Amino acid sequence: MTSSFAVDVQGGTLAVHELAGDSDSPTTILAVHGITANGLSYATLARRLPGGVRLLAPDLRGRAESAAVTGPWGLAAHVADLIAVLDHFGLDRVPAIGHSMGAYALALAAARHPDRFERVVLVDGGIGFPTPPGADVDAMLGAVLGPAQAKLSMTFADQAAYLEFMRTNPAIVETEALGPKIAKDLQSYLFHDLVPRQGGVLGSSCVPEAIRSDGADTMIDSEVLTAASQLTMPGTLFWAPRGLQNQTPGLLPPELVESAGLGPRVRTEFVPDCNHYSIVFADHALDRVLNALFG
Repeated sequence: MTSSFAVDVQGGTLAVHELAGDSDSPTTILAVHGITANGLSYATLARRLPGGVRLLAPDLRGRAESAAVTGPWGLAAHVADLIAVLDHFGLDRVPAIGHSMGAYALALAAARHPDRFERVVLVDGGIGFPTPPGADVDAMLGAVLGPAQAKLSMTFADQAAYLEFMRTNPAIVETEALGPKIAKDLQSYLFHDLVPRQGGVLGSSCVPEAIRSDGADTMIDSEVLTAASQLTMPGTLFWAPRGLQNQTPGLLPPELVESAGLGPRVRTEFVPDCNHYSIVFADHALDRVLNALFG
């Protein structure tokens, strides 16, 4: 059963989900989710963990049960929040995983606070790609995120209507087809984003300003874009062949991975037969993730 904790951060309290293990577990993993996601995106990974491992997955500020946390926004704020989570639970030098935008936030946290992380796993994110000077960040976010961005301004009659909309994304459809347990995990994670709106409808919990600020940091903030190359602890970068809308190439094209300039302690590994979402749900991808987390 999932337990949740409230961690004090600047601007409010952060919800942190204990998806596996408990306070007596000898090992704790910190899991950082993507830009419009939430902590429940790691439920499938949690079920795959061996005994004696605790998985803590916060809802990042501006999302799900942490939506009421006020600014500041941006990845530096997430770094401060992640350190606050570690301090709250009395944790030091933990293995950690970040997916998508969460990989950028984790890389920045580990670069700034190398003494707090034993090893890092970056999943389909965390390395920079060139952004043209003066580029329209909002247009770029819309192009990259697709339905995940569009949902922020939409309302839905019920959970079924929301799920139907999300199924317009072939990457979601492919992930849902991985099996009944994974489909249930995926739907729980998607529904965790929904909050009541005026008129009895539902809408995304994500704060648009938070999404825009975080997205901009992953595109134009030089410290964020070079953080993974500054890591001094063991790390692994996994990357998928297909992107957020199941398109090819994926979020991290091969040439970007090859030119990322990662240090000798960070290895890269291509994960076949997956997209940006299914890479954190599919058995063959999580087998690789688990191996990287436990060295």
